Amino acid sequence: MIRIGNASGFYGDRFSAVREMLEGGDLDVLTGDYLAELTMLILGRDRMKDADLGYARTFLRQLEDTLGLALDRGVKIVSNAGGLNPAGLAQAIDKLGLQAKVAHVTGDDLRPRFPEALTANAYLGAWGIAECLKAGADVVVTGRVTDASLVVGPAAAHFGWGRTDWDKLAGATVAGHVLECGTQATGGNYAFFTEIDATRPGFPIAEIEADGSALITKHDGTGGAVTIDTVTAQLLYEIGAPAYLGPDVTSHFDTIRLEDHPRGVRITGTKGSPPPDMLKVCLNHLGGFRNSTTFVLCGLDIERKAELVRRQLEDAIGKDGLTWTLARTDHPDAETEETASALLHATIKTSDPKRAKAFSRAGIELALASYPGFHVTAPPGDGTPYGVYKAAYVGRHEVRHEAVLPNGEVVAV
Repeated sequence: MIRIGNASGFYGDRFSAVREMLEGGDLDVLTGDYLAELTMLILGRDRMKDADLGYARTFLRQLEDTLGLALDRGVKIVSNAGGLNPAGLAQAIDKLGLQAKVAHVTGDDLRPRFPEALTANAYLGAWGIAECLKAGADVVVTGRVTDASLVVGPAAAHFGWGRTDWDKLAGATVAGHVLECGTQATGGNYAFFTEIDATRPGFPIAEIEADGSALITKHDGTGGAVTIDTVTAQLLYEIGAPAYLGPDVTSHFDTIRLEDHPRGVRITGTKGSPPPDMLKVCLNHLGGFRNSTTFVLCGLDIERKAELVRRQLEDAIGKDGLTWTLARTDHPDAETEETASALLHATIKTSDPKRAKAFSRAGIELALASYPGFHVTAPPGDGTPYGVYKAAYVGRHEVRHEAVLPNGEVVAV
């Protein structure tokens, strides 16, 4: 059995979770998922400012505090926090001076093939991670691998699974999917949160066995709950067809069996089949500039007040790219100004940064010339760039998936 924990479901998750997981009980591997499509855009903008960035800096700060503890306890760290620059993150970890064996996985960056994109990253699988761990790495950082690969890689390395062990790989993929969003598996964002202690859910753990089956659990004494319902809620998260396509295996979610266990939930029976020939690619483009403001409309004639400010702003800067949302948060015969007010949200998207800035100025210029009780929720700003995400697909043979081992050797996967 290999005991794999999770300490992050997104870039910005609970900072203390790495230490909590390391101190809370025994683990063989601790994973951290920091990447989403939006995160890749954020990291792309970071790298536009500084070519040495492009990774999740929170993860590096967490390791400054906990890597020594992980080494002392013999816990391997596996994370996709490398983002757009796994080599840079690996170098930064080396500079912590703790003599950890650090490896990284590359090959997901396809910007030369999609030069118009700010970021272009293929979703790689688990085998690069497995190669790094088999070479003795203490820490493995990757770029864009699938979330579940952070769990599949350590399991495959531990048990010596082959590339065609479909059922075993599928079982580990399912366990990885349960872990990937952190506390969503233990009561976070859970529809029936009133039935459990949802105050501070503990992070999940998967005890994976050689046949790919797993026990989902958490450290003793932590909040939240691991039940068939909480696990089912996470299993169905971001799932379409029962045949869940991945770069290493197609996992058939309609074959999963869940059983209550004194320490959590057992997952068994998952069947797997060969993966598709294509890999998905996350593309982010800069779409232009966005700015927004919220007008507070208080008292009577809410609809007419909204129409007035809308007409005034459109006359000042034009209708193109403007969107409006009127949130009727007001109540009749309200006892306070706040509960008597509605919110009119105005947003502009434009390719012209000057027009994005002019939007704010035009809105504030209405302060003494618009509806009675004019008020906005925040001061004007200059606007910010925004991104547009879309997916592409490439043949798996067109992607050079590589493991860079602790000794610097590069292994093609």
